[in-house]
Amino acid sequence: MATGQDSLKNVGTKRHIKDLREYIDALRSIGELQDVAEEVDWDLEIGAIIRRVYETSAPAPLFNNVKGFPRDYRVLGAPAATGRQAGLQLARVALSLGLDPHATGREMIESLVSARQRDGIAPVRVPTAPCKENIALGDDIDLFQFPTPLIHGGDGGRYFNTWGVLIVQSPDKKWTNWTISRMMIADKNKLVGLVAPSQHLGMIHKMWSDIGKPTPFAIAQGCEPFLPFVCAMPLPAFADEADYAGAYFGEAIKVVKCETSDLEVPASAEIVVEGTISNTETASEGPMGEYAGYIWAESIEQPLFNVTAITYRNQPILPVVAAGEPIEENHTVCGITGAAETLVQLRQNGIPATMAWMPFESAAHIMAVSVPVDYRATVDCTKEELCRRIGNIVLSTKLGVQIPKIMVVHDDVDLTNPKEVTWAFATRCHPDEGEIVLHHRPVYPLSAFVTKGEKVSLDGPKSVYNCLGPEDWNNTIPRRSSFRFSYPGYLQQKVLSKWKDYGFEQ
Repeated sequence: MATGQDSLKNVGTKRHIKDLREYIDALRSIGELQDVAEEVDWDLEIGAIIRRVYETSAPAPLFNNVKGFPRDYRVLGAPAATGRQAGLQLARVALSLGLDPHATGREMIESLVSARQRDGIAPVRVPTAPCKENIALGDDIDLFQFPTPLIHGGDGGRYFNTWGVLIVQSPDKKWTNWTISRMMIADKNKLVGLVAPSQHLGMIHKMWSDIGKPTPFAIAQGCEPFLPFVCAMPLPAFADEADYAGAYFGEAIKVVKCETSDLEVPASAEIVVEGTISNTETASEGPMGEYAGYIWAESIEQPLFNVTAITYRNQPILPVVAAGEPIEENHTVCGITGAAETLVQLRQNGIPATMAWMPFESAAHIMAVSVPVDYRATVDCTKEELCRRIGNIVLSTKLGVQIPKIMVVHDDVDLTNPKEVTWAFATRCHPDEGEIVLHHRPVYPLSAFVTKGEKVSLDGPKSVYNCLGPEDWNNTIPRRSSFRFSYPGYLQQKVLSKWKDYGFEQ
């Protein structure tokens, strides 16, 4: 089976950045961090700046002067967004994954995939950590002490958690889940957030509710930069994200015990919030500008998160993601980790997939999969049959509910290049026979095209786009008229090496 691993130079060696402050220094050293000394307001201004950063691919802003808060209470925006420096567009992602900042999207995918083949390494508990420098209990608990911004005009409240590690554990302690889930401040000692029954958080919350008890939780803000990626990766149920993170770096993630429960949190955290998810109390949550790029003018009842302790470092840093139109962290982080897990599942099911990618510009709505031209050497079926198999495998995964559209292309197409993906779709997908509609599949209500009826039933269609060309291509593809495919290698190298001599900018 073709995997392309032989060409991946950056997968083997990793630099494990072990806390947010080291990561900030690394970003600053390559020009991917902007220190903001100007006073900024938590009320929409921080959110507006972060959104503008996304839309211009500017460096990640570190707000050092938030109106109404101590000067040493800081906010980091756009922690894993794209940049605009040549060759460093994905540097924030690459550094988070422990790779060279110039690593390619394919190298990132294969790095994540290769770690799935290794045994997990359980986290190791340390006696204490900097996140214990300050401890607030009882009446001293106050979520408003941190510069949590009102991110979007139209949001239902201030969202404290957009990038933190949310931790829950099954009652029998056999399954610990680390995830990312939006969390809105409801009061000085209460949060409210989405607890979807189909997600792992909801599954564990139901286990506790079934025995009549609230669910212990912890939120660890500002952890080492890889952890939000592992939280976003759609690992199967009962797999521990912390163990996968250990396998990825070849060393255990350090954790520290909570103050008011037996849960353990990453020792690298800047801020930790502990408590229980109520099995009886609810509050109004939302609306919130979300990853699909829309704000729905409605709120829903969700469980209350009652806070029992807050611990934090001196000079704490709160990371913030301003979800919305592409490209932001929901698209880079969820897209890359989701594609990696999709590639794992396809290969495990006998599909000779060479690459998977969720184009960032699609707002995590398209999963693109490539296969070799000679795929029939592995899977003897028509192109349509192959596309249906791929579609059914993708939609059967944890991520499948969120994926409405799947593209299948030959691996001459660079899936990380949106120009090539658009071109392949436009020129290779037949307007009639190329679209395969799979009816009665679970749908995700945050997608804008979902109808009111589908939001209630959570049932609707998904599409697979056959971009492999018609069957009469006979296991070949037309010769591409491009720099990469129309000229001999020696001439390509000559032109590239003399590009400046011709008078062009690099």
